[in-house]
Amino acid sequence: MNTLAHFTAADARPDQSPAASSASPVSAELVAVLVAVTDAQPRVLTRERTHALPAGPFESSHRSLQAGLRAWVEAQTHHPLGYVEQLYTFADRDRANTQGQRIISVSYLGLTRESGDLGVESVGWQDWYRYFPWEDWRDGCPGMIRERILPALQEWAAGADGAAGQRERRRRIGYTFGTDMDSWNEEMALQRYELLFEAGLVPEAAEREGAQADRMLPGDPMHHDHRRILATAMARLRAKIRYRPVVFELMPRDFTLLQLQQAFEALAGRRLHKQNFRRFIEQQSLVEDTGRMARGTAGRPAKLFRFRRDVMLERAIAGSKLPLAR
Repeated sequence: MNTLAHFTAADARPDQSPAASSASPVSAELVAVLVAVTDAQPRVLTRERTHALPAGPFESSHRSLQAGLRAWVEAQTHHPLGYVEQLYTFADRDRANTQGQRIISVSYLGLTRESGDLGVESVGWQDWYRYFPWEDWRDGCPGMIRERILPALQEWAAGADGAAGQRERRRRIGYTFGTDMDSWNEEMALQRYELLFEAGLVPEAAEREGAQADRMLPGDPMHHDHRRILATAMARLRAKIRYRPVVFELMPRDFTLLQLQQAFEALAGRRLHKQNFRRFIEQQSLVEDTGRMARGTAGRPAKLFRFRRDVMLERAIAGSKLPLAR
């Protein structure tokens, strides 16, 4: 099934001049990154047996881009969309289909809760770290960074033309792949993926000259540039949870503070200091005590909380910073 719609500039602006209407056709697609947190793991909804994100064409029958996105996601996955926001428009000059038509992808980020069996073959929820295993620092620096990524990137840097080119590549490696808790920036997920792509270390770059199959890093590939789009969503969400209470979209109505902290940690890929995290939540007035206790959990019963009403109205939180564990 072709998931791209074709339109010309004349279709977009009927009143334009005949000369402009001769422009080359453009293929437009709508792509959704649907994120959930389940059992303290960040999850993303995929299709084509884990290798693609929900996507479909923007058609003339769609009332808006977002309406078109909702229609495609629900048709392909049987999962209704809740909160969504526009993520990014990918319109690189070299993005073209097999017919040579330029492709523009308008991507959206959706936050939801994972449902059970969706009843659609080849559609399911996946841990997003299966696509970016180097991004999960909850148990410290992943061994693959020192053992595989940095040596491969240093070899790539040494292959640059001239001393200046080599220095520039080494600078970028140090900036994106800090190897300790103080230098690692979880919000640079996209820059790291793009650097690995440029260095020919991910399967999506295999067709580029110089890319070698035996140098490919662990991490599942995706069709087209959907892994790049997923990395963009990861970076956006990691930045967003620092200053806006969007995590409530991922939580059940009632939850413990431990469950809330684990959701933050799952998305950030970092451990948070327990007491500082609770102080952070209290200072921002994010939650209120329900007066009830969690049942059926190991250890002592824990208080149940819910987000305050004003938080549910997405009140902006200015200047918040996650209390990272050191």
